[in-house]
Amino acid sequence: MKRREFVRTAGGASAAVAASTAATGSAAAQEEQPDWPSGVTGGNLGTYEDARGQDEVTVAVGAGSDGLAYDATQLWVDPGTTIVFEWTGAGGAHNVVTVDGPADLDSGDAVDEEGHTYEYEVTEEDAGITHYHCVPHDAVGMHAGIAVGDDIDTVEVGGASTGWPENIAYVGIPLHAHWVGIVSMLGIGLTFVFTFYMLKYGESAHTGHGGNQ
Repeated sequence: MKRREFVRTAGGASAAVAASTAATGSAAAQEEQPDWPSGVTGGNLGTYEDARGQDEVTVAVGAGSDGLAYDATQLWVDPGTTIVFEWTGAGGAHNVVTVDGPADLDSGDAVDEEGHTYEYEVTEEDAGITHYHCVPHDAVGMHAGIAVGDDIDTVEVGGASTGWPENIAYVGIPLHAHWVGIVSMLGIGLTFVFTFYMLKYGESAHTGHGGNQ
């Protein structure tokens, strides 16, 4: 490989590593969400909606490919918001019942009628996080949660997506942005060292031209 060709190749590699580092920076962007209990985070579907500022919000009952989830699974609202639970008719008969928390959700007996609704207006007394479930489908993960108000525990979660799952634990290995950054910087440094070595000790610029020219 000629020196000029190598420099072009090395330069492209450096740019690629730098781009990777920049992408990692985007992935590290943080978003504040309620600190949901494990019973909520273990619920099917796992969708999240910040509906603060809205007077009314709808939660689908019987969502997901098998009809065994609530959508949104994790919902953050203000006191005074009316939550309309609307049945999709999928997944069998469902209901909405509090497992733990301040909100007293109880839609009654499980029903499977599409379009059936149950309304609940949250108040100041419901401030906090409430975990609820579908009684007939408790064992198969039909759980969800409602966070009410701003005076609740929150956590920082990943923001912009770069193709990784939102919870990096799902890929089976721990991955932290600062480690990726360190490895990227080492890669850039090694690229420059190797480039210097090739320029100083590598092939002559005249190699391959058929003799002295």
